[in-house]
Amino acid sequence: MHVTLNPRLDGPAIARDLEDQGFSIIEGVLDPAQAAALKARLIQIAGELEARGVSTHTAIIDPNPANVRVYGLPDHDPAFLQLVSEPVVREVVDACLGPDVILSNFSANIARPGAKAMKIHSDMALVIPAPWRERWALNMIWCLDDIYDANGATRYLPGSHRFSEMAELPADAEAQMRAFEAPAGSVIVLDGRTWHSSGDNITQDADRALLFAYFSRGFIRPQACWHETLRPPTITSLDEAQRQLFGFGELANVHGAGLVTLT
Repeated sequence: MHVTLNPRLDGPAIARDLEDQGFSIIEGVLDPAQAAALKARLIQIAGELEARGVSTHTAIIDPNPANVRVYGLPDHDPAFLQLVSEPVVREVVDACLGPDVILSNFSANIARPGAKAMKIHSDMALVIPAPWRERWALNMIWCLDDIYDANGATRYLPGSHRFSEMAELPADAEAQMRAFEAPAGSVIVLDGRTWHSSGDNITQDADRALLFAYFSRGFIRPQACWHETLRPPTITSLDEAQRQLFGFGELANVHGAGLVTLT
């Protein structure tokens, strides 16, 4: 499957949104047919994993199995690898984080009817000690379904991307959270400091399928150890830019700036 992205992903504008409000919503990045095809492939992959005895329920994160999670998406279909490799995607990530970036994780979550919310968190707070004064990570959330409050859309705490310490999180944070609303084919870019959670899917028959491409600065240890999780044929297929994105480069955190030659 080959996907075609709408070029409306504007890196500098998205970076300004992240600075102002902690997120940016871009509609129409994928057309509805492409979003539906990716969702169908995702459901197929989840079924194949379950048939092999691989659980798609992550109990430490989700209260019940109605939340279906698939990890290591680049290893399951080249279309997922293409999504994070497109030049326009890299332009967005570079505009928001800088050029020294790795793909820390790329997973999917299908919230089926009855799925319960995970706990509020920020992605940076999970892996980096406070204070969180700079944006060192972001999530690109690909909406394969229309998302809204009732079907478990991602919920966010307004203004929380400015919190630098856990003590700034209000006691009634859950009550202040708002659900994202976006049509299928949209991308939500979420500042890594923004506090958020999934919502409860209280519908009778509506899935909420999302892909989460989590990018971080190169000096932060990635959530996924791609050397161990990707199959050798997938690693062999990577071009040089993709190898750098997955952290397979020979040198890290340099990119030609300020290098000193040792003799």
